[in-house]
Order: sequence, then C-alpha cells, then structure tokens
Amino acid sequence: MGLFSGKNPTLLGLDISSTAVKLLELSSSGGGRLRVESYAVEALPPNSVVEKNIADVEAVGESIRRAVKRSGTRTKQAAVAVAGSSVITKIITMNASLKDDEMEGQIELEADQYIPYPLEEVNLDFEVLGPSDKNPEAVDVLLAASRSENVDMRVAALEIGGLIAKIVDVEAYALENAFAYVAEQLPGGGKDQTIAVVDIGATMTTLNVLHDLKIIYTREQVFGGKQLTEEIMRRYGLSYEEAGMAKRQGGLPDNYASEVLDPFKDAMSQQVSRSLQFFFSSSQFNSVDHIVMAGGSSSIAGADELIESKIGTTTSIANPFANMSLSSKVKPQTLSNDAPALMIACGLALRSFD
Repeated sequence: MGLFSGKNPTLLGLDISSTAVKLLELSSSGGGRLRVESYAVEALPPNSVVEKNIADVEAVGESIRRAVKRSGTRTKQAAVAVAGSSVITKIITMNASLKDDEMEGQIELEADQYIPYPLEEVNLDFEVLGPSDKNPEAVDVLLAASRSENVDMRVAALEIGGLIAKIVDVEAYALENAFAYVAEQLPGGGKDQTIAVVDIGATMTTLNVLHDLKIIYTREQVFGGKQLTEEIMRRYGLSYEEAGMAKRQGGLPDNYASEVLDPFKDAMSQQVSRSLQFFFSSSQFNSVDHIVMAGGSSSIAGADELIESKIGTTTSIANPFANMSLSSKVKPQTLSNDAPALMIACGLALRSFD
C-alpha cells in the first residue's frame, strides 16, 4: 500500500482527527478551477482516537459511515493520512540510472539502516525528488515509513465505513498540498516567503513552517480546543457533549467571554509564540512573514487578531476554498466556518488530480 500513488479517479479526502472525521470531495470543473462537491464533519465518540492513533476501529468506522451518508457522496475511494509523528522520512541518494523496480529492491535491502523498526512491521514508500546537488549521477529519494499498524487501523476503519483506502499520505504533505490554495490569497502568492501554519485541533497543536511553499519544519505539541470544552464543563456543570455544543453555538452566561474564553485565547497565543520560538532556536530564521491559523480552534472569533497583536506578525485564517466554486449541496456559510479545520482533508482530496 503506497504512501504516494499514481493517477486515480476521484478520491475523497478523509481526515481522521482526535474528535472528528472530516470528509471532502473536490472535482475539477475545467479551466483548472476546482469545485467542492460534498463534505461532512462527523464527531467521533470520546477516546476513539487518542493523539492521532485509532483506539476504537469500530467507532471510527461507524463515524465514517455517517459522514459518507451525510455528505451524499457516491465516491468509494479515499485518501487518508497518518500523523507526521508516526512517520519516519529520510532523504537518501541513489544511482540515477536505476529503474523504479531496481530502486525499490535496493531500498528494501538497505532500509533497515534508516528505520528503527523491524521491516516486517513497516509500510515503506519512496518518491524520487530529482537530481542530487552533491552528485550529478545520483538522485535524491524521499523514503517514508510508517508502522504498519498505523496504516492498517486506518484502512480497517475505512472498510467498516464502506470506503476503500486508495492512498495513505502523511498529514504534513497533505497540508502542504492544500496550502497552495491558501497561499494564492497572500501577498506575492507566498513565494520566497516564510509562513507559519499553526493548526490548533482539539488535543494537538501542529506548527508547520513553509518557506517558498515547501515545509521546512514541523512540530506537534499537546494543546487544543478540548481544554476550552473541559473548562466550560467544569465551570457550568455541563456534560462534554453539551459543553461542545455550547462552545460552538453560544448560549453560555455573560461571564463566559471574560472568564473562560479570553484566558483560553491568551493561552492560544502563548502556544503560538512558544512554537515559533522553538522554530527560531532550531533554524537560521528569526522571524516569519505571515501566520496562518488552521484547525477547529482557529474559528474562535478574534483569535487571529489577538495573535497578530501579541506576536506582531500579520495573521489570517486558512480557507483553501476561497477561490473554489461550490456544488448546490454545500452551504457556503457552513463550509466557511469549517474551512480552517479542513486543510488536511482538502490536501488529501487534491490527490485526485495528481
């Protein structure tokens, strides 16, 4: 099962996060313009996915089935992703004259040098990046490996949900794919710029820094919107489900904004600032040109303005669909609310057009 595979019919992008399954289908309406055909976000039962690892395959599969039904899609093949933390990538150099199958054989022979797991427990794939800078007769090859259980659990959950996993990608590459559609909304199309994409999900915050539209740095830390939900539960005596609803739909007491939401937004901007400090200390960069907020928590009203004022860098909210058309079954307002959380699903759905 490849992590990168060739050309294919329409694929659903299916992002399995720690709290929801996000499904997205794109089509190409000629002239290079893309159209959002269908999408759905379906909540997962608590603890069915823990820090990007599927703990309850049946529960995840059932949520996928519901998402497929709600979206109204007829497409059965999907692209899913494994988290960067569960993938080992290495760039190796190989003889440029080798054919693909020869290269594959040689990589399998040598892979145990690069990968700290027994090879029978690993899914391996490679992609030729191009000529090597160091040696004109060699090519740089990106080797990606993930523990088979990470891949197998996703494949199994999709099967339960009535789908076929056609491609297993890596979250960071999916994000990079989708980012091209966010970059076109930035000054200069993001070319030659250093842009931080901060994805604040329910339990994990991932910082990806892109330079000239390519990811140069990734770091995950445990922080997310779940902390806000838990604080609402504790303070107002609600169940987890009620607190989640109230967070999205409002209806909380007047002191909610000042006593619960504002401190959470402050904590968010501290996380962003701290993530960037880690990046600066481990690279030759000491600033970024722009911050793009993604993930469910970035939809919190005013979060982008607060981060911009605290960090002093222009900040915007990711919407990869801004220049796409929408099919009649997609509601523009709902999609625009969910857009920041659909970056990975979008990057996966874009694999249809490789």
